Amino acid sequence: MSSLAFISTMAVIFVLAGTSPVMGGLQTVTVTGSTTVMPLVEVSAEVFNMQQTGIMVTVSGVGGSGVGIKNVASGFSSIGMSSREVRDDEVALYGDNFREYLIGYDAVCIAVSRSIYEGGVTNLTRDQLRGIYDGNVTNWRDLGGPDLDIYAVARTVGSGTGDLFNEMVMGELATEALGASTYAQNNAEMKTAITKSEWAIGYLGFNYVQDGPLRAVAYEGVFPTAETIRDGTYLLTRPLYVITWGEPDAGEKAFIDFLLGEAGQSLVEEIGFLPAEALTFS
Repeated sequence: MSSLAFISTMAVIFVLAGTSPVMGGLQTVTVTGSTTVMPLVEVSAEVFNMQQTGIMVTVSGVGGSGVGIKNVASGFSSIGMSSREVRDDEVALYGDNFREYLIGYDAVCIAVSRSIYEGGVTNLTRDQLRGIYDGNVTNWRDLGGPDLDIYAVARTVGSGTGDLFNEMVMGELATEALGASTYAQNNAEMKTAITKSEWAIGYLGFNYVQDGPLRAVAYEGVFPTAETIRDGTYLLTRPLYVITWGEPDAGEKAFIDFLLGEAGQSLVEEIGFLPAEALTFS
């Protein structure tokens, strides 16, 4: 077994035991959860790890926000990443020992294939989106676009992005997307599914629509930009969190303090999110 594999194996053993592993003076802090938050936390961990020698932060975005919350509650992870608050049903299931730390803001963007955008679909209302995802609207011509079937991509269960879309667009958290053509496990899969099709639609984080052959459309007449997210006029805006189970230990606190400090908040902006104090809703 390689030294890296050995360290990873030992990290799992110690985390499952409910503590962050300490090996030869090096404490390992494991972070799992939201694929939306992951790019920020991953870059932050790289910078943090280079700045000191006593703590090693490792990051994985498998499973989404729900998995990150579950992993923290079960002791599998030191810190969870989430693009939503811990829900009441999760508190009822795991207990009321979560500690949430707001590290920034993102927006859920509605994106379509470039050909659909250039074909005339540049704005969608809530009712139109609900029509697509409940299966009642199946052709782009009904929305002012080309005569093509709609290829709708939805998120799998447990996604913070999916939860926000279901609550704010579809009207309820637990809803079945009858109009979905396929499902994506994370933002990267969602982006790939949209860009590989000429007639697709999906929803994903703000930083995932900044480049590539897809276009973010306006929602209820407002395009997602740093300004509209900041002032709250773009309605599909959400907080980004890191979460611990109980008060963080020294290693966890050091990394959270980094995320909330000047260096971490600068990285929030570089990644394409907005800093924790950026939004001013009326």
